[in-house]
Amino acid sequence: MLQASSRPRKEVIKLLKFLGIKQIYDVKLNHIYSDELLRRMVKHISTLDFEKYDECGLFRAFNNAVKNGIVEMIVEMVKVCPNLMHTFDKNGRVFLMSSVAHRQEKIFSLFYGLEGRNGNFLSVTDVFDNTMLHCAGELSPSTQLARISGAALQMQRELQWYREVESIVNPRAKTYCNQNGETPGQLFTKSHEKLMAAGEKWMKQVATSSTVVGALIITVMFTAAFTVPGGNKDTGFPVFLHEKSFLIFIISDAISLFASSTSVLMFLGILTSRYSENDFLISFPRKLVIGLSTLFISVAAMMVAFCAALRIVMDGRLEVVIPVSLLAGIPVTLFILLQFPLLVEIFMSTYGPGIFNRKMKRWY
Repeated sequence: MLQASSRPRKEVIKLLKFLGIKQIYDVKLNHIYSDELLRRMVKHISTLDFEKYDECGLFRAFNNAVKNGIVEMIVEMVKVCPNLMHTFDKNGRVFLMSSVAHRQEKIFSLFYGLEGRNGNFLSVTDVFDNTMLHCAGELSPSTQLARISGAALQMQRELQWYREVESIVNPRAKTYCNQNGETPGQLFTKSHEKLMAAGEKWMKQVATSSTVVGALIITVMFTAAFTVPGGNKDTGFPVFLHEKSFLIFIISDAISLFASSTSVLMFLGILTSRYSENDFLISFPRKLVIGLSTLFISVAAMMVAFCAALRIVMDGRLEVVIPVSLLAGIPVTLFILLQFPLLVEIFMSTYGPGIFNRKMKRWY
């Protein structure tokens, strides 16, 4: 009986796993357990004296939470022990400097939720005499860079971090030198030489391959505009001038030609650029967004022109036109699957809300 009753239960569990419901349930359950553990830990911390914090490993736990970006833990621990915000890790960095060094944007955004935005955090230096801006000038940990696809976008993210920190620190921090006599700007350039070279190589590869595709489309569409399906009359006008399919063919041909020309110009602009650091912040991503978008439009319009021409040539035989038109959608679909995720990532990284929450509500 027990074995018989357990079999339906196993089948239900398998079904829930297949639908993804079991995974969601496990995540929610782990979150509930974590919240309860954090609540009890904070309650215990509130009963301790400051002298006992080090004995129970509180400082180490706090620094690890900053390093791993556990926002809830940081907030609750600071509420019961505000002095944690002014403690140092093994490199002599307060939690805000450490969040910059480890590229934890959610932890860094807590600064915008502090009452009065305490400026003491911004003037602290670590054991190497580095300011917070120096920390932003160092190369991100490899684990953080691995989350971003493409060396050019990684370089853009590094510049976004540097500009964000630069906007809140004292202007004198830009010229402050560390133990090695380096300003934050000099440290940034030195630390990102290899990443910048990789970003330049990645941009040129994308631009070169896309330029070839765009140039081929320009050639085909320009030729098709003057060799219209059905030919021309003795007067020089196309035979199917008054057909709706012919109008669709001409319009889609023109759209494809103009879009591919724009795309090629954008990618040529990338190839002929001087590749300075600031180009990776806005200029290159903008050209990539315009270039990839117009290239997608040109491919889609080219397929529409092909289908319209096919309908004219086949004299409306739908049993042939419809299957071939469906096959013509395959290149467009493949282009979307291969390039559209990259296009969305570039667009969101450049024109999206950003990784920093400047409108964070006051939490302490």
